[in-house]
Amino acid sequence: MHIWICRCKSHAPAIRAHRCITPARCDLKRRLFSRPTPLNSHAHSSQQLLDLNNQRLPRSVDLHYPRHFPCSFPPLPQSTTMSSASTFAQVPLAPPDSIFKLTASYKADTFPQKVNLGVGAYRDDDSKPWVLPVVKKATEILLNDPTLDHEYLPITGLPEYTGAAAKLILGADSPAITEGRVASVQTISGTGANHLGALFLSRFYQWTDNKPQVFLSDPTWINHFAIMRNVQIDPLTYPYYDPKTIGLDFAGLLNSLKTAPVRSVFLLHACAHNPTGVDPTPEQWEEIANVVLEKGHYAFFDSAYQGFASGDLDKDAWAVRYFVERGVPLLVCQSFAKNAGLYGERVGALHVVSPTQEEANRVKSQLSVLQRSEISNPPAHGARLIALILNDPTLFEEWKRDIKTMAHRIIAMRDELYNILTNELKTPGKWNHITDQIGMFSFTGISPEQSQQLIDKAHIYLTANGRISMAGLNSHNLRYFAESLDKVVRGTL
Repeated sequence: MHIWICRCKSHAPAIRAHRCITPARCDLKRRLFSRPTPLNSHAHSSQQLLDLNNQRLPRSVDLHYPRHFPCSFPPLPQSTTMSSASTFAQVPLAPPDSIFKLTASYKADTFPQKVNLGVGAYRDDDSKPWVLPVVKKATEILLNDPTLDHEYLPITGLPEYTGAAAKLILGADSPAITEGRVASVQTISGTGANHLGALFLSRFYQWTDNKPQVFLSDPTWINHFAIMRNVQIDPLTYPYYDPKTIGLDFAGLLNSLKTAPVRSVFLLHACAHNPTGVDPTPEQWEEIANVVLEKGHYAFFDSAYQGFASGDLDKDAWAVRYFVERGVPLLVCQSFAKNAGLYGERVGALHVVSPTQEEANRVKSQLSVLQRSEISNPPAHGARLIALILNDPTLFEEWKRDIKTMAHRIIAMRDELYNILTNELKTPGKWNHITDQIGMFSFTGISPEQSQQLIDKAHIYLTANGRISMAGLNSHNLRYFAESLDKVVRGTL
């Protein structure tokens, strides 16, 4: 990163600085950085700051920072010697992540009936993390493998893993795979896949009017915004969730696709939309694909819940496979955190589908360059586990049974919650959205004020928008949650 001198006048009280990850766009490089010290080095930037502090510049000198980097900057100390103690004194304190803050509050709560419905991780019927039996078996196999070592993986990851992962999401018989048109790279789970995909697009996508921007569903996983901004892509939103119906705003979604500039990038959730649990039907996906093709848009798929949504790996991959079949230009971000319970192992992949093998080779070469500067090499253990499970027919069948166990328990919690609210408690309103939604999360439809009441008065921890993790419900706390929800809706909690 360069430290750019943003504005400098003889009457200015201080030199102001700005960090920029796209220095080639800024002509300040040519106008300021001409010292003999090595370009990009700390010594070079420090020398420029020192020179500019000491010079008496004429009033006419006015060095402007680029318009696309609007910001405010703290004044640098007047002294040319900056101590390490004061270097970051002006750094603003960032707020804590809302989900992790919620989890911390839950852990600090001593109430015996407290319920955590905020965390996006599967729990068994006793609210315990569940290590999949097939993962235990695969771990044992690896531990007893005398050939196992701890050498670096290739930059793009374990080939046995990335190849099998691509077949899982795209289909083993996908023409894109058989024709060698898929560039696959192992990533640091789904977050890393989203980051690497966004970084690649920021560098190489032909943006309309040279404006890097991506359309995100409203709402979406909150981290999507930060991921895009961190690579200088402007995140915009398209209508997705209709609070009146607690369902999909399909008309708004289609209208955004039709009115967006040609060749726009749309981030789409492959299944089990986070945070709403509201997915398009196959017929709606077909209409979406039609408009995407007509407008020349690019589909940026995020697949974090394959198999975990319905219990069926193929069913949950339908939208992605359909888009590939239709020839929609796309990439897919894949994670094994949820469907394999490997949250801490950070096992993910990025798959970029190209029209030709030659183009796929070009894409993979650049992904390798980006990956090298980001993490150099991905971690091995989680990838080895998944590679073993996906490539061994017996283990693969066991994994599918484990996935059904998780998915069906969550579906059962949805059914029981709906039954208690509707048939037993006669809770005001309609609650069919509980069973209509799919996957780990559900939008209850309650207000932020009601959500806060559940936290403060019932010790039930959920996000402010009323989203709950269905995986946090079980036979021990389901009725307590249902009764508390009923009371907050009636205003009697």
